[in-house]
Amino acid sequence: MAARDGDGWALCGRGHRHWGLHGASGLLAVHYDAGGTPHVLMQKRSWWSHHGGTWGLPGGALDSHEDAVTGALREALEEAALSGDSLRVLGVYLDDHGGWSFQTVIAEADALLPAAPANDESTDMRWLPADELCGETLHPGFAETWPAIRSALPPSVVVLDAANIVGARAEHGWWRDRAGAARRLVSDIERLMAHGLRPPEGFPAPETWFPRVVMVVEGAAKGVRSDGPVTVVEAQGSGDDAIVAVVREIREVRPWERVLVVTADRELRRRVAESAAEVAGPGWLLGQLPRV
Repeated sequence: MAARDGDGWALCGRGHRHWGLHGASGLLAVHYDAGGTPHVLMQKRSWWSHHGGTWGLPGGALDSHEDAVTGALREALEEAALSGDSLRVLGVYLDDHGGWSFQTVIAEADALLPAAPANDESTDMRWLPADELCGETLHPGFAETWPAIRSALPPSVVVLDAANIVGARAEHGWWRDRAGAARRLVSDIERLMAHGLRPPEGFPAPETWFPRVVMVVEGAAKGVRSDGPVTVVEAQGSGDDAIVAVVREIREVRPWERVLVVTADRELRRRVAESAAEVAGPGWLLGQLPRV
């Protein structure tokens, strides 16, 4: 394993030549302004490069030891002087050509971050409104995948009904130690989030998905904490009421963010649907966690 050991041309199953012996990845940085309009950072490729003069993403060949996120952030730093410190990875979209793939790493920026060409591979870096990209001359590969990526672009929040999920998990003796069962659920979700979730079928999200996760706990499970990516909310009264309040707050503060509530409770599902949240049963999540 060595730096730049991925440089070189590869032939995919469709008979096309692509740069990157181990595949390639690129960074799609997106920022939502106060009105909810998404802006994406685009790179205009130098005339001498492959598909020169077109607009695409900062990106390039993956080294043999790199995953998609590591490679995309490295390329963004090299090509746009863009640091990953102000980015939150939302997901990875896979464009598989058969034996070769390009992985688009979608990351939310907390502002229209300064970016400029940092080497001779590009002539311009510009934040453009997402819905105006079709008016530009796009890199053919990006143009082909953009409609699917656009639908998966908005960030998401998964709100977990902890009591319902713990009950559905049916861990031996969970009813005698509800706090312990909730604590183990948090720990398992934290480990899962390190590699990303698989979204429910039909939910518009990348195949590898890194949503924000909010877990609502109640009763004996109150006091459970998370040191990782899970935000724990303690219900002061009804857990269902707390979940509805969380969904409403998200809708008020970040209305462009998609919300998925995980519960099997029919009445709760009806209530959160009134705030335009989508729902999934506990089985969707538990199918990705270790068996207990």
